[in-house]
Amino acid sequence: MAILEVRHLQKTFDHTQVLRDISFSMEKGSTLSLIGSSGSGKTTLLRCLNFLETPDEGQILVSGEVLFDASVPATRKEQEIRKKRLHFGLVFQSFNLFPQYTALENVMLARELLAREQPDYKQRKKQIREQIEAEGVQLLEQMGLRDRMGNYPHQLSGGQCQRVAIARALALKPDILCFDEPTSALDPELTGEVLKVIRELAERDTTMIIVTHEMAFARDVADTVIFMDDGRICEQGDPKEVFANPKEERTRQFLASHRT
Repeated sequence: MAILEVRHLQKTFDHTQVLRDISFSMEKGSTLSLIGSSGSGKTTLLRCLNFLETPDEGQILVSGEVLFDASVPATRKEQEIRKKRLHFGLVFQSFNLFPQYTALENVMLARELLAREQPDYKQRKKQIREQIEAEGVQLLEQMGLRDRMGNYPHQLSGGQCQRVAIARALALKPDILCFDEPTSALDPELTGEVLKVIRELAERDTTMIIVTHEMAFARDVADTVIFMDDGRICEQGDPKEVFANPKEERTRQFLASHRT
């Protein structure tokens, strides 16, 4: 069974159709790269999957469960959306860390907020917090930030901030980890740091969707690549095949202007 199924998603902003009949699926442990020019709908697609935007039409299923169906009003309720959002972790291109919290506190925050909703939180507060902290420490160590856990975002480089953001997304144990151009705000040296972490996650069979302009990375790391243009999926398939022998003229033009 596919871990993610997207069926006929459509999204319009101010009479401009941004997503047009988007359908695809992916297997658990696989990596999907979304490529295409700016404005092609890639980020909007990620935001719809994370329920930061509401599609006008279509369905989103995770492990066979219908998380969203535009024809069923109950799936649009905010209370339900909050729960369903936990299936996805999102890493933003600009980090979006809270400046008043340390790296470790940023990683722990969402877990702590969710823990407070547990019926036994007051009785087990110390134990729960210790567990959340231990897992946060482990994630930051995995990101190579053992010595920077107590630093605030302004004390970290862009690459370090993005690695904290990745740890924060992983802390909620999402089914699917989504990256929205995770290196676009970084210089080449720091880009390499972040791409190395994502490669390692792929090797651990983390299920990921990555919006990227790093064509060599998209080709080498992903199991599937989707090329989007004007809100549509123009081409999808094995990255090496798509990059070597694109079938669509628009794909050929795009890849020719982004030679790897």
